[in-house]
Amino acid sequence: MKKKSLFWKEHFWHGLITCCGLLVIVLTLAIGAFLVYKGSGTFTKYGHSIFEFFFSSKWAPADNSTGGGAVGAAVYIVGSLFTCGLALLIAAPFSIAAAIFMTEISPKLGKSIFRPAVELFVGIPSVIYGWVGLTTLVPAIKEIFDLNMGYSVLAAGIVLAVMIFPTITTIAADALKSVPNDYRKAAYGLGATRWQVIHQIVLPAAKPGIFTGIVMGLARAFGEALAVAMVIGKMRAFPKSILSPTTNLTSAIASDMGGAMEGGEYNTALWTMALLLFLISLLFIFIIHRIVAKGGAEKDGSK
Repeated sequence: MKKKSLFWKEHFWHGLITCCGLLVIVLTLAIGAFLVYKGSGTFTKYGHSIFEFFFSSKWAPADNSTGGGAVGAAVYIVGSLFTCGLALLIAAPFSIAAAIFMTEISPKLGKSIFRPAVELFVGIPSVIYGWVGLTTLVPAIKEIFDLNMGYSVLAAGIVLAVMIFPTITTIAADALKSVPNDYRKAAYGLGATRWQVIHQIVLPAAKPGIFTGIVMGLARAFGEALAVAMVIGKMRAFPKSILSPTTNLTSAIASDMGGAMEGGEYNTALWTMALLLFLISLLFIFIIHRIVAKGGAEKDGSK
């Protein structure tokens, strides 16, 4: 009787886990299919070209079902790439350094104080980041650089960097912690210093996990709307520098989707932006997986 009960329990949990895994796959495919259905209308229903959408800066879609407007989203695309790229450049070095401190330099302090403090940032609502940036960062940038206004790519990049910092740090710390201690002991036994062990042993071994953290941070940066909209300026123009105001994809979707006529050219163009964000996320994930796979192949070949 006990064996029969264990048998059914094992099969129950195996089936439940399998169903959950399949559900995740189905949901991902369903979201992708829905975005393709809603977003492709810009090209199929209203006859705009892909070239116009990606490379034209003229954005004036008609808020009706007859169309005839312009759907050049180049300004939004460039704004998103600039802000997310700047955020990643700021956050990644600090995040990796913080992860090294938590796991390699001072593990006890990192576990008891530093990591809980970092994880607190995850629970802060994005509107708080945006409000702090609006009331402190934007005036500071205006004052420091003697600008007419402080709304800029730099302000948006710093706010995004602070938002993605805990994500990258936490995942990178877990990756560093998962490196076997035998690697460290062997290196120390050969006379390596602490920094040589970190640089030449621990970081290369944890590279896949660190890249995963960067992808997760980048995904949040691309999907963030409210905090960025509060500090970026929402000016439909290409940024001339990191001190220039601009706009991005998520800000346009968040601010305009609710007021656009359902099924109209404007609404469909915004769905096309959402589809582009989805494809960008998939592209970055694919690139990182290729890098990780290449690193694993090189490691196997060196053995």
